[in-house]
Amino acid sequence: MSDLLFPLSCFRLFVRVSIVLLLGLLWPALLRAQVLDDSTKVVYGAKTTRVLYEADIMREQYEGRVIDTTLTNQVRDRYWFHDTTFQQDLGNVGTASRRLLWDANNGIGARYGRTVFDKFARNSATIPYYDTRSPFTFFRFIQSAVGEQVFELSYSRSLGKNLNVGLAYERFASRKVLATNGRENFTEHSNVLFFARYQTKDERYHALFNINTARHRVPEQGGIRYGATDSIEDGPDKGKPRPGSLFSYGFENVNLTRALNAEDRDEIRLVQTLRLLGRGLTAYHIFDWHRQFNNYTDRPLSGPLPLDAPGRLRFYPGTRLSANLTNDRTEYRQLENEVGVMGHTPAVGYRLYGRYRNANLFAKNYQDRYSGLGEYIYPYSQHYGQLFLGGTADFRYRNLVAVETAGEVMAQQLTPEGKTFSEFWFRGTARLGPLSGEFYSSSYSPTLTQQRFVGNHYEWNHTKDVPTGTPIAEFNNTLVNQLTGRLNQKLGRHYLEASASVVTINDLVYYNQAAVPAQFNKPIGLVIGSVRHRFNLGKFYFDNQGTGTLGGEGEALRIPKLVANGRAYYQGYLFKKAMFSQVGADVYYQSRFRGYDYNPTTQQFYVQDHFSIRNYAVADVFFITDIKTVSVFLKMAYVNQGLYDFGNGYFATPLYTGLPRRFQFGIRWQFFD
Repeated sequence: MSDLLFPLSCFRLFVRVSIVLLLGLLWPALLRAQVLDDSTKVVYGAKTTRVLYEADIMREQYEGRVIDTTLTNQVRDRYWFHDTTFQQDLGNVGTASRRLLWDANNGIGARYGRTVFDKFARNSATIPYYDTRSPFTFFRFIQSAVGEQVFELSYSRSLGKNLNVGLAYERFASRKVLATNGRENFTEHSNVLFFARYQTKDERYHALFNINTARHRVPEQGGIRYGATDSIEDGPDKGKPRPGSLFSYGFENVNLTRALNAEDRDEIRLVQTLRLLGRGLTAYHIFDWHRQFNNYTDRPLSGPLPLDAPGRLRFYPGTRLSANLTNDRTEYRQLENEVGVMGHTPAVGYRLYGRYRNANLFAKNYQDRYSGLGEYIYPYSQHYGQLFLGGTADFRYRNLVAVETAGEVMAQQLTPEGKTFSEFWFRGTARLGPLSGEFYSSSYSPTLTQQRFVGNHYEWNHTKDVPTGTPIAEFNNTLVNQLTGRLNQKLGRHYLEASASVVTINDLVYYNQAAVPAQFNKPIGLVIGSVRHRFNLGKFYFDNQGTGTLGGEGEALRIPKLVANGRAYYQGYLFKKAMFSQVGADVYYQSRFRGYDYNPTTQQFYVQDHFSIRNYAVADVFFITDIKTVSVFLKMAYVNQGLYDFGNGYFATPLYTGLPRRFQFGIRWQFFD
């Protein structure tokens, strides 16, 4: 019971501390020392405010970075959230998403495996901390005509020379676009963050601390449901579904009308470093506790779960516990302590550490099959205690030569057959001028969700008992080897980034066509080429990139052959240099592929063979201007809707349409006093 009460007590403490700090932060800054120029005028600004990250502290770089005041990515919607990679989602802000391109896994050991809302969650290890000579306030607001909304407000100030504290709030939201009944709210994400940075006067000791809590709510629609007129009327394909008829948006019917996915995340993180012998030997400690709770419900207003005309379940494969409602809950709690030493000089650096992970997974389901009143059952709970050893080492000679290595291994575990196995990852990189090469290798177990799940509509158990008492996966570890070559070269106004990778994947664990975990026992080979070219002709700027993938169309892995993004804009001053502005266009292109389908009950994407997402292009035109510390943009998104023969829209995921043409407005305001 104390474990259950701990997150609640932490959250209550966080709220109380936040209120007190907020009152203190709003206290007039008249008693603070001010930065003055020769005319005694306050000159606070981006140059007097620095931002630091945990990665900087772990490299012993304490000077901080300049605040980002550029306009480049403010209008690009994938930069509005916390994962800026290309994603496959369900076509609206706040919906489930996954990375579209191949991305090597760095996680080993016990991992929860519920990641479809990671895009919207702050990572406590990457949040910004500040070194401010004056109070710093950041404000951002974005709104579109179809209800997309982004709101962020943060405040940070120094309390003395060595302590800086701050508070941040953000909210992402959207309105329904499919099967609408007026202006209905749809997804909603909110996050509250308290953060603090402290250092001693002699700068030997540094500490970073944050409390991070997020709440995410997503009504699940299960995709568009074909109607009587959504099939081919004649010809050899008569009677087959006709996806091109599914772009009526608000007038379409969907499979689910009362389903909801709720996710709660809470995290407390503390990083401490203590310099022992100059920069050659520094001890550090990282404490990280986090909790993630997932709850999927489907509660019809009356009667059983949604049925088709013959009386069969419309969306679900079957029921196990209740035919009247679904209520599946899972909670994962993890506590980690990492202790190590590190050292850095201009030429070399190293870090050695040990980390212990204590993890617990609990499942809870509602059943009314055998009880008229209904009751909750606890089908399983699992505990994991795991030890990891790791380190990094790097060597640099000016800007010409660099060698970096990093890796981590998990202590071996005993299987029922008396054999041992281990998990690890390793990365080695060598750079000579503009050329670099990298080798990456990892062996990792399936996620905890892939190993075991119990719900109203799905159940599997891919674990086996071991003498130590902690079940292990019956699947083999997935082994990945990747070799990459890169070129980064600047030639006058041209900047070229290019890379080529060869990847081999053995024993990949994935979600198959039945939406349940399976292991692909054949090796998978990928060849990936990526190029980005940036240049300018006077005040006209161009930024084009593309990634091609061969081998990503197999049974267990689905990746488009080509994903490209092009941007062209004019940049310059208006009104006697009063406004610095950009006007241009941004185009995204994705080739045809059999995209992953989505199962909301398990929060997992899975491979499917019944639907091909056609190749499509989405073009946006925009205008953005910067007036001192304020930037404003206007954007028409998907301006090319209906202008080519691919239909009146596109599919982001099978039977989930992307958003239609819409107007977007955004403002960013940074206050430095």
